[in-house]
Amino acid sequence: MGIIGRYLPQGIQEKNREIRTFMPRFGNINERRNQLHEVIRLSGMNLIIDDTDHPLIIKVASIQQARMQIYFIDNEDYFQRKFTFTDKNEKFFKDNDERTIFFSRGVIETVKKLGWSPDIIHCHGWLTSLVPLYIKKAYKDNPLFTDTKVIFSIYDDDFKDTLNKDFANKIKLEGITTKDLKYYKNPSYVNIIKAAIDFSDAVIFGSQKINRELEGYVKESEKPYLEFQPMDKYINAFSDFYDEILVDESVTVD
Repeated sequence: MGIIGRYLPQGIQEKNREIRTFMPRFGNINERRNQLHEVIRLSGMNLIIDDTDHPLIIKVASIQQARMQIYFIDNEDYFQRKFTFTDKNEKFFKDNDERTIFFSRGVIETVKKLGWSPDIIHCHGWLTSLVPLYIKKAYKDNPLFTDTKVIFSIYDDDFKDTLNKDFANKIKLEGITTKDLKYYKNPSYVNIIKAAIDFSDAVIFGSQKINRELEGYVKESEKPYLEFQPMDKYINAFSDFYDEILVDESVTVD
């Protein structure tokens, strides 16, 4: 996922497409070494999760040789810790549910502030799994996202734990119905990815081996999907797949 996240945007940009890349500002990212700096005009918003305000801080770093900028979603409570999803004893963080809510909404709100209308939003891994729901339901009437297609990449990033039992209540925004939340009421890894599949326009198998139940679910869904691509071919394969999804008028999410 890290390799694709680094080189796919560069490859797509080199095909004369405009791209934006977003990722969490995890605590193991050295801000000084990577020259991260806060973008004041994009920061300053508070996201309310479970009736609590959480400041959204946007930082940017450049990959100079690729002429790319990376936008980092940051918050002191959620991301400024040394470990990613588990603590030093490999115990799943209790607030991983709120971290994925914050990241997903933070990305969308930042895109809104940029005034940028993406043709495609490509989500990678479970941390981004709420983006399809939010784009297709909560933000569907925003003109920036009216024609946006969402592609979700599934990786071998399974976790055995279950997210907070109140996950369904925490993610609900105007436009999201009780029916939309059916998989989130038991927020296991498999269930939240099934929901991401349901609200995406297409799916990519990002790892050579993914959860077999999810592989079957994708194929039964009849949504367009792309099989795993080797490292020397994935950029061109993904680019061609993007083009297919953009011109396929039958791709819709109810």
